[in-house]
Amino acid sequence: MKAVFLRRHGGPEVLEYGVRPDPKPGPGEVLVSVRACALNHLDIWVRQGLPGVSIPLPHIPGSDVCGVVLSTGPGAGRFKRGQRVIVSPGQVPPGDPEGYAARDSYSHRFRIMGLQTPGGYAEKVVAEERFVVPVSSRWSDAEWAALPLAGLTAYHMLVTRAGLRAGETVLVHAAGSGIGAYAVQIAKTLGATVLTTVGDPRKVTPALKLGADEVIQYRREDFSEKVRALTGGRGVDVIFEHIGPETWPKNLTCLARGGRMVTCGATSGPKAEVDIRYLYSKQLSILGSYMGSFAELSRVIEMAEGGTLRPVVDRTYSLRRAAEAHRRMESRANFGKIVLRVR
Repeated sequence: MKAVFLRRHGGPEVLEYGVRPDPKPGPGEVLVSVRACALNHLDIWVRQGLPGVSIPLPHIPGSDVCGVVLSTGPGAGRFKRGQRVIVSPGQVPPGDPEGYAARDSYSHRFRIMGLQTPGGYAEKVVAEERFVVPVSSRWSDAEWAALPLAGLTAYHMLVTRAGLRAGETVLVHAAGSGIGAYAVQIAKTLGATVLTTVGDPRKVTPALKLGADEVIQYRREDFSEKVRALTGGRGVDVIFEHIGPETWPKNLTCLARGGRMVTCGATSGPKAEVDIRYLYSKQLSILGSYMGSFAELSRVIEMAEGGTLRPVVDRTYSLRRAAEAHRRMESRANFGKIVLRVR
């Protein structure tokens, strides 16, 4: 099969387009013909190399797959050839106790496709049958591929970890990012007032169309001062954080007393400073979040099928142009998800 893979870590130039061995479905597994695979910042970190994480090389990245069933292994009988599906990016072994408790991502055996296992930058991928989900024709292949990891992560952060409630105010950083676009929509569905940031004035209107109540252009104005002005000095109840040291210090200044900051990423770097005085005097909570469970993904898919959650695709690229797609993501020029067209 044709695939994009890396033999060494580095910049976009290390992504090679070539031939890799065809995967074969084992017992209880499904072989999927990949139609589209979305990019995530995880793909960039995998390409660059993650400290403390050993990735066997050569490696195929890609966590977000939409495709059709090609064949099934022994004992897998839920799907028929040609059926349209997406693959859950997060997976746990059968019988894992955290999986049974719908806490998959808390398990030490939790695995992400494209990180610990071969991913979707390829014409074919294999997955356990129970992590393959049928989807309708409501959205295109690219749109369905844009949903799983970012949609699931945003849901887990706002609903499960932060417990965002109707009537509260939330600050969503970077509405133009794949995860930010979902966070704005989910927060509005929950009945919250949504403030969001963008770095490019061209992203203001798309952010408002997603449901944001106020859009802050963080390159033109101090987002923390603007948040306090918009909330009458009170601050926001929840901050949806995935940026890192660029935003952390100011985040704590614009949280209301008893506010919660939930974080899932570090796109601007791994280390941030915290003024502990804000933390204890305002009785703030800082919550870590790592993707989510299959049960939560099922809820996200239901929302998309029902139309309350809309996949947002920025641009599509052919598989062989994966390096160009990575460069666009790193430039932060995108609004929504960047997707590779595989077939």
